[in-house]
Amino acid sequence: MTMRVLIAVDGSAHALRAVEHVLQLRAKLGDLDVHLLNVQIPVESGHVRLFVGHDQLEDYYREEGLAALRDAQAALQQLGQPCTTHIAVGHIAETIARYAGEMGFDQIVVGSHGRSGVGHLLLGSVAADVIKRSAVPVTVVR
Repeated sequence: MTMRVLIAVDGSAHALRAVEHVLQLRAKLGDLDVHLLNVQIPVESGHVRLFVGHDQLEDYYREEGLAALRDAQAALQQLGQPCTTHIAVGHIAETIARYAGEMGFDQIVVGSHGRSGVGHLLLGSVAADVIKRSAVPVTVVR
C-alpha cells in the first residue's frame, strides 16, 4: 500500500529539509504519494478589498503559492519523485490539519524553524499548532 504524505511548504529552507526527510522515507518505504501544500494567509483588511478585486486577490494567492512551492517541487522532481501541488488560503496550521484529514493523508511532514524557549512562546509555532490540531500523524523536521 502506498503511503500518502502531505508536506507543508512555505518556501523556506526548513520546508526543503522536510522534503529531504520524505525522500529518505521513500528510500525506506518505497513508493510514496507525495503532495505539497502551501497555505496563504488571507487578506482580511477591508481597506485592501476596496482597491483589489476578488480575481486579483486570487491571482496573488496563486502566484505567491506557486513561488513558495517551486523549490520543493523541483527537489522532488529532480530525484524522480512525482508530486501534486496544492495552494489553500486560511489559518496555516488549521488549514494544514483539516486538509490532511479531509484528503485522507497518512502523514504530515513540516519543517521547523527550530525556535525554542522564549522565542517559541513569543512567536508561536506552526508546527506545534499543526500537531495540536491534527488527527493525522505529524513529523516535524529540524
